[in-house]
Amino acid sequence: MRLAYIVNQYPKVSHTFIRREILALERCGFEVLRVAMRGWSDVLADDEDVRERARTRYVLEGGLPALLWAILCTLTTAPVRFARTLALALRMGWRGKRALPYHLAYLAEACRVLAWVKSFRADHVHAHFATNSAEVAMLLRALGGPSYSFTLHGTAEFDDLGSLGIVEKLSRAAFVVAASCFAQSQLYRRIDYSSWAKIHVVHCGLERAFFATQPSPPPATARLVCVGRLSAEKGQILLVEAVHRLARKGIRVELTLAGDGELRAELERLIGQKGLAGQVRITGWISSLRVRDEILASRALVLPSFSEGLPVVIMEAMALGRPVVATCVGGIPELVRAGQDGWLVPAGSVDALAAALEECLRAPEPELRAMGERARLRAGERHSIEVEAAKLAELFRQLGGASPANSAAVQPRTSRASS
Repeated sequence: MRLAYIVNQYPKVSHTFIRREILALERCGFEVLRVAMRGWSDVLADDEDVRERARTRYVLEGGLPALLWAILCTLTTAPVRFARTLALALRMGWRGKRALPYHLAYLAEACRVLAWVKSFRADHVHAHFATNSAEVAMLLRALGGPSYSFTLHGTAEFDDLGSLGIVEKLSRAAFVVAASCFAQSQLYRRIDYSSWAKIHVVHCGLERAFFATQPSPPPATARLVCVGRLSAEKGQILLVEAVHRLARKGIRVELTLAGDGELRAELERLIGQKGLAGQVRITGWISSLRVRDEILASRALVLPSFSEGLPVVIMEAMALGRPVVATCVGGIPELVRAGQDGWLVPAGSVDALAAALEECLRAPEPELRAMGERARLRAGERHSIEVEAAKLAELFRQLGGASPANSAAVQPRTSRASS
């Protein structure tokens, strides 16, 4: 079976879970065409991402002339179908949060991808995220392309499900994947009960290598790491405040913020104002191997997020035998068990966060080691990429390699993937 994967930006340091999923599906016997809107000139920290970029086709790389040519070719070969798809794009623009020209751009992108998908003879298209990539997949289907599905992940999507036209996208999709039970529940809020059977929970997964190596003991140093985009919803400002409170109590902690983003300058100012320049460092984007090293060099991973889906870095830290200090938001409590695998605190409470960090820093080595071992076993039970990719592969195979002419009638079985 041949699949086309559509992603807005690929490869990307924060999207390693997509790369793992694609490679696992190829090991299951699928052929996968990678399609992305952008990312052909980005600086990449990971050698595996560099290899993936060479295998990816980029919709916007040819600029406006390539898009206009794709529109002309589609219009002349299938004018009626193009007109119907244009009407769909206009409806999405009138109802959506983004201005109408964006949706016309998505139509142009779908026209360009159509030729690639047909040349590849793709049986099905899968998009990651319910944003523009899912809309391109939907418009591609309306233009005569194969059936499609998409995966819903987290914060940005949950905040805008109504303006993203989720009901329209889901009604035309063969099925929809939710990366956590929480993500599934957010879809349940927006759609009629009669469509619930279309939604399946398939977790993001980790390779065997994460579980193959026995974890090293937690370091004696008071070091913590926070991995992720530096942005408002990730709560790093609250984390710096918590570290400052510990410092005022005479409790020294070294904190690494591994990542980059729009909040970096503000965080650097706050770190300087609080006199924490010698305790808190920002690495910028780093490779997967360096992320692994930073986690292993720390006593625990800290995620003070205000809003989340189910962050992959939590799975990675747990698989490496490190407990987690995180907030009780989104899908995090589905994986992290308070008092067993780490600490869960209310989002937005600097007092609770500082108290949990202090507990973690004061915990004796045997206790941290036991928590880390429980965390490793739990991550292995719930987030093996081979297991999760097999669930997704089964959903694809249930479509039976449907051709564009009959795939609209194909529905996956109503049994849910294990959550």
